[in-house]
Amino acid sequence: MTSPSDDPRMPSGPVHGADSPYPSGVSNLPTPARLTVGIVSAGRVGTALGEALEKAGHVVAGVVARSPESRARARARLSESEILDLDAVIARSELLLISVPDAVLTRVIGDIAASGAFRPGTLVAHTAGAHGIGILDLLTALGAVPMALHPAMTFVGSDDDTARLHHACFGVTAADEVGDAIVSSLVLEMGGEPVRIAEADRTLYHAALAHGANHLVALIADAVAVLDAAIDKSGRDAATIDGNTSLLAERILGPLVTAALQNVLEMGPAALTGPVARGDAGAVARHLDALRTIRGGPGRDGIAEAYRTQARRAATYISAPAELLDVLEAR
Repeated sequence: MTSPSDDPRMPSGPVHGADSPYPSGVSNLPTPARLTVGIVSAGRVGTALGEALEKAGHVVAGVVARSPESRARARARLSESEILDLDAVIARSELLLISVPDAVLTRVIGDIAASGAFRPGTLVAHTAGAHGIGILDLLTALGAVPMALHPAMTFVGSDDDTARLHHACFGVTAADEVGDAIVSSLVLEMGGEPVRIAEADRTLYHAALAHGANHLVALIADAVAVLDAAIDKSGRDAATIDGNTSLLAERILGPLVTAALQNVLEMGPAALTGPVARGDAGAVARHLDALRTIRGGPGRDGIAEAYRTQARRAATYISAPAELLDVLEAR
């Protein structure tokens, strides 16, 4: 069998030895040579990855940026890169990074395949969490080295996005050991940790991330809305000794939810506290009654139902008493 280091598809580079900063088990992965990178397109994710690849020594030579926001982002954060049309970016890229919304990924891949500018041997990586390399079949048939490279991180469009890639995990999928070595090396160069996800499990992987991160945002937004209502009713101006009520609900929740997150990551479901963990049906019933009075803001009418649903889910992690389950089942 041809080893990754002997394969002509593998960019040449130094092999890291005993002093390697890489995690155990990947210290012998070759570092990709300096690559000419093309990014499609300069959204939040693509821009952050482009910056990280440049910091690792690669050259982002071309960027597709069609919206005014994307063009401004590319000029500000990838200032040495040219903003080009799709065909020009494809033609000059040794690594083509496709970072577009999932809804248009298939169409963009089709446009690349039909461009006539694509060259066999090009490394092609997309950043969609829910897809593996199957979605790149059109390009694989043209000689691409297909890879899926998804950072398990949320992006807001600022310089902080690139810094957060350090120590972030990336869900990676490749066609063979050569592709796996290349994509893993790229992730390591950006300061991340590659985690292999099987092709068949990409949707499950993505669902876990969406459930944990996106739904957390909705949960905290609900909690802030309820706290704001409670503070207003008690007299916001007098709520603090110094009268500082700026982001007061967020200040209350910040230390609590940060500690809860850290605890569950370290302890699992054993970190559960509060009335559900105590089996306190009376407290939960009173919470639901109070939450049903919250009105007036986006989504507020559903906060009580969201609390009930999540409390019912939390109850599955304990030996919940029948009285509590009855409260949570009642409509």
